[in-house]
Amino acid sequence: MSTFQRARSEDQREARRQVILQTAATMLEEMPVSAVSLNELSRRVGLAKSNVLRYFDSREAVLLDLLIQLAEEFFTQIGKQLPHVVKADASIRARAGGVATALASEIAANPMLCELLSVQAGVLEHNVSAETVAKYKRDGYASLAGFTAALRQALPELSEEDAAEATRTITLLAGALWTHAHPPQAVQDAYAADPSLIFLPAGFASSLERTISIVLMGLLAD
Repeated sequence: MSTFQRARSEDQREARRQVILQTAATMLEEMPVSAVSLNELSRRVGLAKSNVLRYFDSREAVLLDLLIQLAEEFFTQIGKQLPHVVKADASIRARAGGVATALASEIAANPMLCELLSVQAGVLEHNVSAETVAKYKRDGYASLAGFTAALRQALPELSEEDAAEATRTITLLAGALWTHAHPPQAVQDAYAADPSLIFLPAGFASSLERTISIVLMGLLAD
């Protein structure tokens, strides 16, 4: 286990935070959120648990911070891509379909983001301070604003209010559908024994694409 000296400057503190977040991300590549413990995170980082808690309220606060980093990266990326995935002279339905296809594909390619979105409200927003939640929400809304602007560029028929509703709904759908597409082992065993029980027979990406398309066309029809 490596030995850390106390971080004295703000740059050192931020570097320490990033090491903790990167270590949490590595753990999530190996195990589900439920298996990520503060004890193991501390051991891998090389800090006592009490020292990790100097930087984050709790395990959940670490994962919330990781979620917002992943979301910011994703929304920045998709914001650059969306205006180029549809033809400006195509029909509304064709453009909405193109947006849905691109979004579903990119979201499905970010499993860690989906995993964290799926437990955001039920797990990650518990055992954290009001200050931590407020910072997370403000940063998240700022990221969503960029996503909203990109969506309106691809679908200018959407009002700003409708585009904002679409981005919030798409984010919620990604987390909810991910949960159903990646059930616990007992559910997988039941599905294997009786495929008619499968909740999302089309799979995550196809189901997400379909629901995003429905959301966009519904808002465009208002």
